[in-house]
Amino acid sequence: MKAETDLQTPGQEAKKRPSLKEELLEFLGCFPDKALFLILTGLWFLLFHLFGNSTFGYTDTSSLFGWLHYDYGMKAGDEHGYLVPFAFLALIWYEKKRFMEVKKEQWWPAVVLVLLGIGIHLLGYRVQQVRISIIGFFLGWYGIMGMVWGRAWLQAVFFPYILFAFCFPIGTLADRISVPLRLLSSVITEDVSNLLGIKVIRNGTMLSNMAGDYRYEVAAACSGLRSLIATLGIAIVYGFLTFKSGWRRGLMVASAIPLAVAANVTRLMMIILAGEVFGQSGGEYVHDSSVLSMIPYLVAFLGMFFLAHLFRENRDKKRRRPDPEEPDESEETETEEVARD
Repeated sequence: MKAETDLQTPGQEAKKRPSLKEELLEFLGCFPDKALFLILTGLWFLLFHLFGNSTFGYTDTSSLFGWLHYDYGMKAGDEHGYLVPFAFLALIWYEKKRFMEVKKEQWWPAVVLVLLGIGIHLLGYRVQQVRISIIGFFLGWYGIMGMVWGRAWLQAVFFPYILFAFCFPIGTLADRISVPLRLLSSVITEDVSNLLGIKVIRNGTMLSNMAGDYRYEVAAACSGLRSLIATLGIAIVYGFLTFKSGWRRGLMVASAIPLAVAANVTRLMMIILAGEVFGQSGGEYVHDSSVLSMIPYLVAFLGMFFLAHLFRENRDKKRRRPDPEEPDESEETETEEVARD
């Protein structure tokens, strides 16, 4: 008796999907001089761990990372800094095929970035401004990657690397950003309300109606700073994944600012409309509702998707008129199938 065998059509063999470990090894295999990169990175991190902080009045540590940990714990709005390295690695992994194709070679002119990073850090260390040293740290590490893997790698990784800007703790700088945002949102909300026939009186960042049925203060927590940070982060990621050209990515990031303001104005308008209908308690309900607070983010994201569609790229090959001298791929395929049969 003949043993039964599974018949498979030539070219139709099922390919076994590689495991996560195999994909990781394949990805890491595309990076030359890994030992050199790890050594330089280790020395760079050690430098900023031992001599990264000269301000001991707040926390007794010489480490830049220890100071960041302390500062993140002091203000809840900066805690997203912990997540940035994981977001960066996740973005690299998600687009791993693109980064695997990048040509990687040593490019020593990038040492200029490293020296510039050291100079910025020395300035921050001298004037006791750790935030300046943070800029020097990330600029120098970017330069180390360029030294080991080249200019093409720096260009490819530039946009995801911008995410590390969110490691920069805002801290006391929040007031310098939130106050203009509060005033801008209040002015726009007043104008929009009046256009809709709702008479709103603005006194600084205080919004109320003539009858005094409601009175709302656009406080620091309502400035839209958090929505601006969230919108900026999503714009960077979405722009990188959606576009290839730098100006389109830059446009997506720039749009995050007006979109965040529009989202905050939407939230304020929802509060005012609820106050017009239900009085002070109605506006406070909208203000405190965790579900309704998601609607302004939806406005920002829809605006982002609209811009992405408006400035979309055609990533497919442009359709060309068939050249009679060029062979038709479909005819070649049919010929090959007939030959196999």
